[in-house]
Amino acid sequence: MNFGDDSIYPMLDFLRRAERLKSTLRYTWTQTGRQESTAEHSWRLCLFAMLVSRRYPDLDGLRILQLCIIHDLGEAIHGDIPATKQNGSKSGQERDDMLDLVRPLPPDMQQELLELWEEYEFAKSPEARVVKALDKLETLLQHVQGANPDGFVDYAFNLDYGKRYTLLDQFMRELREPIDAETESCLLARSCTHE
Repeated sequence: MNFGDDSIYPMLDFLRRAERLKSTLRYTWTQTGRQESTAEHSWRLCLFAMLVSRRYPDLDGLRILQLCIIHDLGEAIHGDIPATKQNGSKSGQERDDMLDLVRPLPPDMQQELLELWEEYEFAKSPEARVVKALDKLETLLQHVQGANPDGFVDYAFNLDYGKRYTLLDQFMRELREPIDAETESCLLARSCTHE
């Protein structure tokens, strides 16, 4: 990326636009019953990735964190679409939103951020496949941890959600097992809140 003096104001303009992610709400709730922001989800995804990256010593840890940060950035424009309501157009909308969001940046910065987003979106690298798996697991964990409104979470849907990514390897399968067990408990109880 070019960080010459001519990029300072465009970079600040981009950061002002990206700040919207702090107020972009997801269809998940925290333990306190507050709706979670996309920025908060992305933060915990980064933390999750940092904890498990040692399991993948051959992968680029910085790249993994970059993909975590960028993966939902486009939601700053039009928000989150829950998995149960996606009709196949989410990827196109998020790409358009990414293009809009990075518009203030110099072309080389725009290109770098868009390439990171596409790497994640289309699982083009081993790092992106790890982040895809962790993204699904973080969402599932929040669904069993949050103080959700009655009838909000489709726990039966969650038992299959993201399996094409979370079956990546033995470690990811082991990570998913206790989350699925909690999801099954929530399904039986039809609600869930865990300390």
